Parts: sequence; structure tokens; C-alpha cells
Amino acid sequence: MKNQKHKIHNGHIVLGASIWLSLVFGNIEAQEKIDLNKLVEKSNQVLKVSGSVSESTFILTDKNGQERKRKTISYTKLANNGIDNTRSTKFLSPADAKGTGILLVENHNGEDDISLYLPALKKVRKIAAGGKKDSFVGTDFSYADVVGFKTDDWVYKNLGDTTISGKICYTIEATPKSEKTTFETGYSKRVLKIQKDNFITLAGEAYDENGDLIKKFAFSDYQLVEPNKNKWWSMKAEVQNVQTGHKTVILTENFKVEPELEDKYFSTRFLERD
Repeated sequence: MKNQKHKIHNGHIVLGASIWLSLVFGNIEAQEKIDLNKLVEKSNQVLKVSGSVSESTFILTDKNGQERKRKTISYTKLANNGIDNTRSTKFLSPADAKGTGILLVENHNGEDDISLYLPALKKVRKIAAGGKKDSFVGTDFSYADVVGFKTDDWVYKNLGDTTISGKICYTIEATPKSEKTTFETGYSKRVLKIQKDNFITLAGEAYDENGDLIKKFAFSDYQLVEPNKNKWWSMKAEVQNVQTGHKTVILTENFKVEPELEDKYFSTRFLERD
């Protein structure tokens, strides 16, 4: 009888241990998921300055090494909620692109608003949600790449650490939660390499709707542009389309933090102005 009680007691211990381990590891998995969402959102937010004015040179290189250059001026402003960013960009050169304007308005609670002004047509047209995967004015960046991705539209997985230029990074895999997100972005998966100490993204990959690698991203020459808010900006952004051999590099120049920019810079009327 004593041995039977001992066996029952041990059985309770084993069962209790199993339940405890299940709860612990279940909580770890849940915590990991919450942390990864927070990590990716933090990475998004460190790039959103209170307001800015900057000039950029776009260098487009085809598979044969032929280059084309474009010059732009851009304005950004962060909404009072500290989440949604608005960005307007106007092309200054060359002649065939001069006057083209784009207005990108983030909306974390709904659809982003993208407006494109084409001077040849003298009209502004809206880019539908399904058009976010299209090329951003002939570059290898898409509208989705530029306006950004909503954190909660993706499921994240930690692939472990990697090192880029001596910087230790999280390697995070992001897969869409829905077919809608895949359709709108054109991506079935993204991989983000986020520097551990300051949450800036140093590199990334994007996979097309068939699951094949389509783009490789690299971001460098980061500068701490708003030290009091831990806001950074990459002065060199590069994307290579591995399927076409085409590459786009954006070099940012004369970046200035301007938190008090007037709203007039963020309207379709501004896009239409010469």
C-alpha cells in the first residue's frame, strides 16, 4: 500500500512537472511573439523623425551597368499619434521626371493614402491598395517599400543572430497574416536584419508571391538626426532586384530636421505646384 501511494505521489509529481513545463514554455513562446512585434515596431519608429526636409539622388543601374540619375526633394512630418508618417516627394530632374510628385500618408488604422502627380497629364491620381506593389516611379523600390509595412499585418519568427559590418543583428522573418497583405505588397515573405543596440535595419530580403527571392536591401551611413528622441536616418539606401539585375541606390543629402513644417507641403495642391 505504501509503495502504491509512493507511485501515485510520483505520478502527481511527473504530471505536475509536465503541466509546469508546458505553461513555462507556452509563456516563453507567447512572450517571444509579443517581443518580436514590439521589436519590429520599434525598428519602424526609430526612422520616423518629427519632421524633415532633404534632397536625394536616385541612381538607377540596369543589368548592363548603364546608369540614370534623378534628383528629388522630400518633406516628412510625423502625426501627433507618433505612429503615422506623411511624406511628399517632388522630382527636380531629369527633364522627363521633373515635376512628378508623390504624397504618401500612413494610416495605421486603415488603408494608406498614396497620390501621384504626373505633370504630363496635369492631374493627380490615387494609387489603389493593389498598386502598392508597383514600382516607385521607375525604381526598384515599391510604393509599399517606401510607405512602410503595418506591423500587425505580419507574423514574425526569430531566425537567430547575424553580424553585419561588426554589428550584431536580430534576423527576423516576417510572413503575411492574410492573402490581402501578400496581394497588396507582392511579398510572400520578408527577412529583416535589425541592429540590436539601436533597432535600425541594416539589411533585408523580400520574396515574391511564388516564394522566390526578388529583392535584397541594404541600408548604411546612418546618422542620429534627433538624439533626444533616438531617431536615425540612413543616408544610403540600396535595393537590388535579383530577378532582373536592376539596382537602385538612394543617396540622401542636406538632411535637416524640421519639426514645424507647414501642412501646405503635404497636400495634392502642393504636388501640382511648379
